Amino acid sequence: MSVKGIYTAVSGAIAQSEKLDTIANNLANADTPAFKRDEQVFREYLKSYEKQSEVIEAPRMPASIDSFYPTDGNDKSYVDNAGTYTSFAQGALHVTNNPFDFAIEGDGLFEVLTNNGIQYTRAGNFTVNSDGLLVTKQGHPVLLEQKANEPLQNRTVQIGKAESWKVTAQGDFFINGENRGRLAISTADDKDVFQKLGTNLFGLRETINAPIVPSRRFRLHQGSIEKSNVNVVSEMTDMIKTTRLFESTQKAIQAYDQMNSKLVNDVAKLK
Repeated sequence: MSVKGIYTAVSGAIAQSEKLDTIANNLANADTPAFKRDEQVFREYLKSYEKQSEVIEAPRMPASIDSFYPTDGNDKSYVDNAGTYTSFAQGALHVTNNPFDFAIEGDGLFEVLTNNGIQYTRAGNFTVNSDGLLVTKQGHPVLLEQKANEPLQNRTVQIGKAESWKVTAQGDFFINGENRGRLAISTADDKDVFQKLGTNLFGLRETINAPIVPSRRFRLHQGSIEKSNVNVVSEMTDMIKTTRLFESTQKAIQAYDQMNSKLVNDVAKLK
């Protein structure tokens, strides 16, 4: 005989532990340019959802309280971790006056070329590599919008030793007064299609079918960077609350463990 509730308490403890990990990651990236905070998503799993249409069955056990309420395990409830949700809320803009810094105000992500193809980022703290290409801090070339049948290599931003260059609020890139194209800033109606890959990069989830299209709902600010959208005070408050919930579930586990111990060691002796 055992106390089933301990499993519910354990699932709750695991859930709060995973939430603490997410909060800790948010706080660790509070100063990372354009970092987007994550939030843990949970849902309640009830075994009764799997129950088929009710069928009247004769009790197959001696008369007891269980024979009047034959739950067959359908009373079990757990906390189910449904993963993390990324908030794409706007971060504050910080003026740097660095001509290689770009901040997106509004909707969209920069397209960059990596060894695994096109990926996306909100971090616009760019630089120029030894080949004269505009690249991210990790060395990934920044891309312009694609023209008909244009190869990827032709979409990179070649600054080289240009005497002057600037970017408009709409993303048009001018080098020595010549318009070289528009920075590729993309979006999707379903933001869940963007999956974090690390180093401020996003890939695409294969399980979500959401077309990637050029964004037109933004303003680009040259000489500024977007700060992370992490609110340190809010995250710390959430961490304290989550820690207390974790401690509460631990106490519940201990209580159930003590009940199990009494059932095995004390109640058995009374028979």
